[in-house]
Amino acid sequence: MSTGAAHAPVKDALSRPITAGGFVDGAPVIFSDITRPSGLDKFHHRSGTPEKSTILETPGSGVALIDYDNDGWLDIYLLNGSTFPALKGNETPPHAMLLHNNHDGTFTDVTEKAGVANERWGFGVAVADYDNDGWPDIYVSNFGKNRLYHNNHDGTFTDIAQRAGVTLGGWSTGATWGDYDHDGFLDLFVPGYVKFDPDNPPIAGKGGIPPGFCQFRGIDVMCGPRGLPGEGDHLFHNNGDGTFTDVSVKAGVSDPRGYYGLASVFVDVDDDGWIDLLVANDSVPKYLYRNKHDGTFDDISYLSGFALNDEGREQAAMGIAVGDYNRDGRVDFHISNFSDDYNTLYRNDGDASFSDVSFAAGIGNATIPFLGWGTGFLDYDNDGLLDIFVANGHVYPGVDKQDWGTTFAQRPLLFRNLNGTKFEEVPAATGSGLAVVVSARGAAFGDLFNDGHIDVVLNTIDSTPVLLRNVFDNSNHWLGLRLVGGPKSPRDAIGAKAFVTTGAIRQRSDVFSGGSYASSSDPRLHFGLGAATKVDKLEIQWPSGTKEEIRIPSVDRMFTVVEGKGIVEP
Repeated sequence: MSTGAAHAPVKDALSRPITAGGFVDGAPVIFSDITRPSGLDKFHHRSGTPEKSTILETPGSGVALIDYDNDGWLDIYLLNGSTFPALKGNETPPHAMLLHNNHDGTFTDVTEKAGVANERWGFGVAVADYDNDGWPDIYVSNFGKNRLYHNNHDGTFTDIAQRAGVTLGGWSTGATWGDYDHDGFLDLFVPGYVKFDPDNPPIAGKGGIPPGFCQFRGIDVMCGPRGLPGEGDHLFHNNGDGTFTDVSVKAGVSDPRGYYGLASVFVDVDDDGWIDLLVANDSVPKYLYRNKHDGTFDDISYLSGFALNDEGREQAAMGIAVGDYNRDGRVDFHISNFSDDYNTLYRNDGDASFSDVSFAAGIGNATIPFLGWGTGFLDYDNDGLLDIFVANGHVYPGVDKQDWGTTFAQRPLLFRNLNGTKFEEVPAATGSGLAVVVSARGAAFGDLFNDGHIDVVLNTIDSTPVLLRNVFDNSNHWLGLRLVGGPKSPRDAIGAKAFVTTGAIRQRSDVFSGGSYASSSDPRLHFGLGAATKVDKLEIQWPSGTKEEIRIPSVDRMFTVVEGKGIVEP
């Protein structure tokens, strides 16, 4: 819910709210909406009723890009929500959908064969090879029991969550995988949102909630998350035998305050070779846990400057983007927030210290009318500078009845990185993918067509998804890397960092699972190279601690790099 003050409506030249307008005739087309020709329109998301009278119905679901069959092409896994009658067994629950990439711009529904329909109220999805067998597995965070789909290497999956000890219960959100203790096996962190009883949903004036408590700008809305008890967070240690142990309390990341977690990501923020943990919380301070190298974490949320914004105020954080936007070798973060507040760009100043540079960078004012969810750093034009994408959509359908300059369905935002310091909003060309007005939630980013351009998949609430194909055409070059860890690293190299040098420019990219909002993106690393036609140096820091320098023979292609063996044929 909103943590900012009400702002005056922002409208375009046709008096439309800027969240569903502001389109520019003749602007360059960056993304083309190919949802229908690709076949993704066969999926339809459902989340309760259109009225969204309870908080369970509003956050929507994530999406994952996963090469589940190891054919070198990304497939798409779309989570679905549910309904209250389905929870009680009175109607067929909506299904998640796994879509196989046919290598020709189309996708085929393989959910039934794969066995990944979920059939629970799904919120988050995190992909990783937890057992180091070379095949990606899927963790699904639900309201109710979670699932861990083990990849059987034959196009099918088996839910082993019960046996593995990671089902939980309650309400789980955007999970993340990472090897926090350097044993070579990926561990699992699962944030919790709120405690919610479908038979006794929170209502203003009942159950200890004061009358008039659940309002937004003076109108009655669904209650929560404020005023509701929060779910704790869970860290599961991978025992290496297909089972996990809950070590949340011992590790210091159990969230005894009951903050409202929505997204999380393991990544090394202080460059000490050990992954740290970030959690985006709704309407309360964010968490940054620093890895102490002994199986425990330090809560440095406030000390680091990450907990609050520049005004010392908590924000309603939904999603986390991870990337080194200013090419100083340190990983920075973009956080998507509620409407009437701005999205936050945190610059990493070193030693796990962060500065809120949102307004100085030029993204503050433009994001205030929007309600952001999935977000990512991506170099859409391959110029060597990371840009910012944000999926947007409101949680209160009633905003459409008010003259507030915001809407339930909203267009996405794309900010072009100008020089590593400043961003500018990319105009939404009329009729293009940036002019799609939907109530988006999850967003995943990756090269779906193996053409060197980063595409975007949005999971939208109560509607079909959106597949935005990157059609921006210039002569810039690129490099793709698929990293494979050695015996002492996770097989899928989550936690690895790669540094690419071209002339005087050095870029960084990290392999991570989760982030955005409850979604998982392409695990392969992508570098825009601008006009450079050769890579002078590739340095890889593997999760095991090993550092390697690899010679890259050419550009404009994807290479598979195996720890200790260099470039291999995929």
